Amino acid sequence: MSKLKVAVIGAGSISDMHLQSYEKNENVELVAVCDLNIIRAEEKATRYGASNYYSDYQSLLADETIEAVSICTWNHSHAEIAIASLKAGKHVLVEKPLCTTVEEAKEIEETVKHTGKVLQVGFVRRYASNTKILKEFIDANELGDIYYAKASCLRRLGNPGGWFSDKERSGGGPLIDLGVHVIDICWYLMGKPKVKTISGNTYSKLGNRSNVQNLSFYKAADYDPDKNSVEDLANALIRFENGASLMVDVSFTLHAKKDEIAVKLYGDKGGVEVEPELAIITEKYNTILNATPQVDSLTFDFVQGFQSEIDHFVLSCIGETETLSPVQDGVEIMKILCGIYESSQKGTEISFD
Repeated sequence: MSKLKVAVIGAGSISDMHLQSYEKNENVELVAVCDLNIIRAEEKATRYGASNYYSDYQSLLADETIEAVSICTWNHSHAEIAIASLKAGKHVLVEKPLCTTVEEAKEIEETVKHTGKVLQVGFVRRYASNTKILKEFIDANELGDIYYAKASCLRRLGNPGGWFSDKERSGGGPLIDLGVHVIDICWYLMGKPKVKTISGNTYSKLGNRSNVQNLSFYKAADYDPDKNSVEDLANALIRFENGASLMVDVSFTLHAKKDEIAVKLYGDKGGVEVEPELAIITEKYNTILNATPQVDSLTFDFVQGFQSEIDHFVLSCIGETETLSPVQDGVEIMKILCGIYESSQKGTEISFD
């Protein structure tokens, strides 16, 4: 079988997860890397064995041998590049979020329908081994009717700065960067119910807290302590048409004792905890049981998750399977994210038809 010829657009930090995963896939030939910073594009191409590098993605898309691309650029450019890539006949894996507006999301969806190409949204947690295990339990009705989920991803000090803190390029702060992951994994495991109402809040109280000393955190390559236009914290109550509900809160910075990640789902026959570590709660013979699966990792394995995501994308491109995160799901998650921002801005609950 001939190898799938792949290129990566955007050579920032997340691109390494894509590049190293493609490098380990025997069915892939990495052809090119593109970045506005040509020196960074060349460095990544050399490191991962790609034969070409570009500073202009249109020049990359003109290469007819390239069959698929990963888009790892700033959020506000996702739609433009994804649409151009699809129209150029490429399959697309676009990092989350799909884009920054619902209108853009729908335009991407229409382009996917028109071109017939694969578009996979980078909801990497769907591809994790933990998620696969829980999905099997849920599909076997071990939890029964899932009516409530709760997700938190709270950083006490963790505004990466750079483009992450520039609303024009990112589309938002912790909600669109962190919230997208925990909201999506809950929604996916709940069976992807249709949204009915959203009541959301965002807060910009603390800024990026660049004054804090003696505590290190991840900083973007273009970190600038003087620039920040995104929220510190977002929270929401999301109601679905089937009666289920989801509560979520996420932060870049918060006066909290420690960082926290927690993802929990509750059904009428059992419950599960996805984070901070995998657990299944059930009831047998009138006794409540806490079950801990014997697995390689009880929490999200970042490297394994990306490898699984990339491997699945490759199989989707060559027609051996279908993506677990199609464009339609990207559109629905954008409705939720934008709905939370809209609710906060208007100060009222919003409804969906």
